Amino acid sequence: MKRFVFALSLVFISNLSFTQSNLIAGPMLGHIDMLEANIWVATAVGSNVELQYREKGSTQEFQVVSAFTSGKLYPTATLKAFPLEPGVEYEYSVSVNGRKEMDLYYFKTEPLWQYRTDPPAFSVALGSCAFLNEEKYDRPGKSYGSNYEIFDQIALKKPDMMLWMGDNIYLREVDFESTAAIERRYMLFRSNPALKKLWPACAHYAIWDDHDFGPNDSNSSYVFKKHTLSAFEKFWVNPPAALNDGITTQFSYGDADFFLLDNRYFRTDAKSVYVDRTLLGEEQLKWLFLALSTSKAQYKFVVMGGQFLNSADKFENYATYPEERQLILDFIEKSKMQNVIFLTGDRHCTELSQVILPNEIVVYDLTVSPLTSGAYDNSKEANSNRVEGTIVSQQNFGVLEFSGPLKNRLLEIKIFNSKGEEMWSRQIK
Repeated sequence: MKRFVFALSLVFISNLSFTQSNLIAGPMLGHIDMLEANIWVATAVGSNVELQYREKGSTQEFQVVSAFTSGKLYPTATLKAFPLEPGVEYEYSVSVNGRKEMDLYYFKTEPLWQYRTDPPAFSVALGSCAFLNEEKYDRPGKSYGSNYEIFDQIALKKPDMMLWMGDNIYLREVDFESTAAIERRYMLFRSNPALKKLWPACAHYAIWDDHDFGPNDSNSSYVFKKHTLSAFEKFWVNPPAALNDGITTQFSYGDADFFLLDNRYFRTDAKSVYVDRTLLGEEQLKWLFLALSTSKAQYKFVVMGGQFLNSADKFENYATYPEERQLILDFIEKSKMQNVIFLTGDRHCTELSQVILPNEIVVYDLTVSPLTSGAYDNSKEANSNRVEGTIVSQQNFGVLEFSGPLKNRLLEIKIFNSKGEEMWSRQIK
């Protein structure tokens, strides 16, 4: 029985007589800015859903936004609270077909600090590789996913946002060629009881890696990639995509810009001799360089599925595309761009890497993985750029904490195990 954790999450999907007036997943907070908040929900059948919200502690009447959940198998909707005020905490609840959910939830808009005050203190949780067991379709043997309590520990840290850095749902072999099966996998993930507290706790942003995009180590040749793209856009509430294809996008918070990259949609085989080898693709690279050049943020975070600075030429590290990686490093150097930090996942282990460029600019790569998947000990891996003492070979998550005045800003990186215990911390000024 212990392996049938997903059964709980779908019992009410089949029991429509009960669920027609209840949520089956959500609410989940998506992108939040100064004037708007996005709340994602899913229902068992197409339903009228309402969002009631007001300033926390206010005695005024709730403002109401309504929508209809749509989708043949898994009806969803994103409710937009607008107009809001910057830096204000709001309370909200959700109703389905006139039946109000009992829980009251909260969100806070981004502060308007520019030209007025120092940047706000804020925190960002992050992680990758979240495997949730489904014994029927998992590989035989020991369960690969475990320690789901890590999600509650993330919520307890009260971050302002959560970055899901790929391998978030782990498509199985039975999912690869079916739109319905792909959406079913997302729904199993989104409705799992272990994540119930985390979804409304902070804003959520996501990228994908191979196990969200398609089969293991998949690339642009995967013919069902438009199916997985459609599901990604249905179940995550990122800002609009920057390119015509793929999931590339960008958002800001405080004095930080986050560039969310797509390391799958345009990727070719690293060993190919018949096509140009690329991980990001020419169009996405041009966008990244332009977006980084345009950014006025003090911190520039480039978020992608695989490790960027690990020097070991193995697995799917960017070292297997050395020319393209060097092109990015050359751009950072020639632009004299400070505080570029790559945030990566994929490797089922955590470590911090750094490279000091010829002009003394330091580039960092923080890899945080896994959340609930099996862990990997990479201590014997020849990563010449590793920061000593930062390897974690067990399930973990990270938190980035920003504090201090504009001219003396401090970023502190903290890594926690699945019980919420701190494993290590480092400061970047």
